Amino acid sequence: MELIDILQEDCYVGVMTRTKLFPPVKPYHTGFFKVSELHTLYYEEVGNPQGKPVIFLHGGPGVGIHPGYRRFFDPEFYRVVLLDQRGSGKSTPFAELRENTTWNLVEDLEKLRKHLNIKRWIVTGGSWGSTLALAYAQCYPKSVKGILIRGVFTARAFEIEWLFSEQGAGQIWPDEFEKFLSILKKTEKREVIKSYGKRLASKNSDIAWEAAKAFANWEGTIMNLVPDEKQKASFLTKERIVAFAKTESYYASHNFFMKSKKNGLFQNMDKIRNIPLTIVQGRYDTICPVRSAYDLHKALPKSKLIIVPTGSHSPLETSMRKALIREGEEFKNL
Repeated sequence: MELIDILQEDCYVGVMTRTKLFPPVKPYHTGFFKVSELHTLYYEEVGNPQGKPVIFLHGGPGVGIHPGYRRFFDPEFYRVVLLDQRGSGKSTPFAELRENTTWNLVEDLEKLRKHLNIKRWIVTGGSWGSTLALAYAQCYPKSVKGILIRGVFTARAFEIEWLFSEQGAGQIWPDEFEKFLSILKKTEKREVIKSYGKRLASKNSDIAWEAAKAFANWEGTIMNLVPDEKQKASFLTKERIVAFAKTESYYASHNFFMKSKKNGLFQNMDKIRNIPLTIVQGRYDTICPVRSAYDLHKALPKSKLIIVPTGSHSPLETSMRKALIREGEEFKNL
């Protein structure tokens, strides 16, 4: 097993790294791709049309893609594909929960790969994006050249409990967790996810919007080592808040559609044991704790785990950004 702990922000295993994102780049191609009678996905391609293919998977589920996601990979070398998953961003129908499961999204990725005539691609993403990357690779290992993920979430019951209980992240952010619970009645607090789901589905738009804002604010606040209101605002627009809150609470209430609540994705790790895998994990990630990344690394001994000492959940923090960009450069050698 290879485990790297970055000891200094300005030095990465002895090599000076790029500290900034790659320059802003516009898509050279965009499109809408029908994956079912109900769902149509928006996708875009940036970088080098003849470059090494990468598929970027956004978090949430439900957050949608962000222009900043285009800038983690060298646009002269990589052909980067980004898509809004079902119900997210520009994909339609907006915030639709029907026919929206982990395994629907896995099939969408494989359909898109074939649609774009890509033989194999590198799969990358963070948080929920890491979950989807691993699930896809387990189902279609021959389609995956390598995996680069951060903020690992393996969809085990304890990880869901960690994020939505005062025994988990609420221990570190008790003030923010109290705000998260404040809209719920005493009886509703016994089943937080279920209660939020009911409020988000309310026909009363005021109740639904209040729940969406509180849900999104909880994760948006704790994603950084130090809360960053500007960054939170750039990601959590009104549309993103609605799709994110509805979709993630729906997935969480269904244990992210895993066959095993206890083991989540660990049921099928043997299927990806020979795929190059790099994990970038913030030591102080309070949304997806380092325990999950470490367990994944132990389950896949050939993987590379980089623990960023000052990192948390956000990929845009300086130390996390540098580690992710560095690993993107390393993946050129695959």
